[in-house]
Amino acid sequence: MRTQVAIIGAGPSGLLLSQLLNKAGITTVVLERQSREHVLSRIRAGVLEEGCVDMLRKAGVADRMDKEGHPHDGCYLSTEQGKFRVSFKEACGKRVMVYGQTEVTRDLYAAQDALGATILHNVEDVVIHDANSDSPYLTFVHGGVAQRLDCDFVAGCDGFHGVSRKTIPSDVRKEYERVYPFGWLGVLSRTAPAAEELIYCNHPRGFALASMRNERLSRYYIQVPLTDKVEDWSDDAFWAELKRRMPPDVAATMETGPSIEKSIAPLRSFVTEPMRWGRLFLVGDAAHIVPPTGAKGLNLAASDVHYLFEGLRQHYHDGTDDGIDSYSQKALTRIWAAMRFSWWMTTMLHRFPDQSDFDQKVQESELHQIQRVEAARVTMALNYVGLPY
Repeated sequence: MRTQVAIIGAGPSGLLLSQLLNKAGITTVVLERQSREHVLSRIRAGVLEEGCVDMLRKAGVADRMDKEGHPHDGCYLSTEQGKFRVSFKEACGKRVMVYGQTEVTRDLYAAQDALGATILHNVEDVVIHDANSDSPYLTFVHGGVAQRLDCDFVAGCDGFHGVSRKTIPSDVRKEYERVYPFGWLGVLSRTAPAAEELIYCNHPRGFALASMRNERLSRYYIQVPLTDKVEDWSDDAFWAELKRRMPPDVAATMETGPSIEKSIAPLRSFVTEPMRWGRLFLVGDAAHIVPPTGAKGLNLAASDVHYLFEGLRQHYHDGTDDGIDSYSQKALTRIWAAMRFSWWMTTMLHRFPDQSDFDQKVQESELHQIQRVEAARVTMALNYVGLPY
């Protein structure tokens, strides 16, 4: 089997890259370890930057998002002293789109099917060979049969635990990591959202977030110790704790109900450099992980796809390798800006184990500065809606 670009991973980054390449007349084969049903069962965030929205429109997969998504012009920030709104539209003239990552993935699958793209699921034992040469290839097992895929380039869109990053020799890559001493307990429920926009809460008991998927599907989070397990939290206990951390007026009117999905996710910041080795390129979670506080995970993957697609398009259509040669540097510049923003949001909103009352007051003061100082609101808004590609 042969293709121009082999893509490992059928998450949103792999599917988006494949969609853009196929529309540009560049052939792909996508290899995915899990079944399609498993990929579509993953519950992920749903705040899309303008750049990500534009990418989905460019890929021809935005019709349902434009009909069912919820454009948001701002968000709420909350402390024990009350909540206030940051208007992205007033601060920087932009907005975000609330549309679940699962729905993005579903739309991408439908578009890939319509194009007749090749996506192999339940693939095992993927190995990348000769990535640092002009003739890379993959070996893998599919349907119990060992196979080989020759290609011009390999795009590693296979996540933090995938094979792609580990293929780059350890003496070539440098990894940067910060692990946070808490996690997010998330609950998905068929309830009306607590507010028309997201609410980020700083509270002495810990962080909380009220988010949504649509008018009847809400997503809520509370900060919990890493030692907690999902089984420790009944639905009633979750709702009670969430209400303690929410602004009183929101808690009083919040609709509660049985959880559809409940999970605990640890928080970490992680970056590996470089994101290219020979003809292997890392994309999305294969190269970086951000805390969900800044809503940057999927959005960073989309900007990676933008840089890589443009580089590959220039290679095949224009005969220049300037784009692929600068891929890692361009992607990492934007990644580190998002890392800083996500770290800042995380440290400002969460309760750390050794935190004192003094530290709590400093956090509250920083939040109130966003409320009072226009330059602070503009800086937050510009980073939240997404820096330019």
